[in-house]
Amino acid sequence: MGRAFEVRKKAMAQTAAAKTKVYSKYGKEIYLAAKNGVPDPEMNMVLKRIIEKAKKFQVPADIVKRAIDKATSGTGEDYTSTIYEGFGPGASTLIVECLTDNVNRSVSEVRSCFTKNKSKIGVAGSVSYQYDHVSLIVLKGMTEDEVLEACLNAEVDITSIDLEEDEVTIIGEIANHYAIKTALESFKPDVDIITEEITYLPQNSEYITLSGEDKEYFDRLLVMLDEIDDVQNVYHNVSLD
Repeated sequence: MGRAFEVRKKAMAQTAAAKTKVYSKYGKEIYLAAKNGVPDPEMNMVLKRIIEKAKKFQVPADIVKRAIDKATSGTGEDYTSTIYEGFGPGASTLIVECLTDNVNRSVSEVRSCFTKNKSKIGVAGSVSYQYDHVSLIVLKGMTEDEVLEACLNAEVDITSIDLEEDEVTIIGEIANHYAIKTALESFKPDVDIITEEITYLPQNSEYITLSGEDKEYFDRLLVMLDEIDDVQNVYHNVSLD
């Protein structure tokens, strides 16, 4: 069938694996949100927002329904949220968030990824003190003044606003995440929200650049971590541009 077929088959397999990872990620988050609160998105704001994000990533409705049904029935797994901090190639640092039903398995798999890429896991707090845990919203279709007016009208505090070309980046406290998004959407219903997440950002936006062998090991580390089902998010201080 030739080289073209093999390349296409590999690309299709990679796409399928990526979709499976996204579906698993949001399936777990929806399950936990429904289990820890009311399993009705109209009465559970956290659940509603996660479902909205899942739809943006084209997570099928049946996966959303199954996760909520599992939480309602009480037959699902007991997931534990764990965070691992580590030092990657060069001066890179990473924070790895996991949702797992087997902590021993997740720490073993994460540590293996680090070890195989000239990296090492640190103790709790060894990396996170260099990051700010914040609410991050990136949007188009509003000016800085409009964002400020929307948040002032809703009496919601934000930490900073940054305009770059036609995108506005808003950073706030985690506790205000949903209030900020609601204030923006109420002020301008057709606003285009590109990103909305709770994330870790390097303090003072100090991203580093890797090259040569360090970059190769770092890129491979990210790929290997992404292949672990327990890993939900990976944050780091490396510029990928």
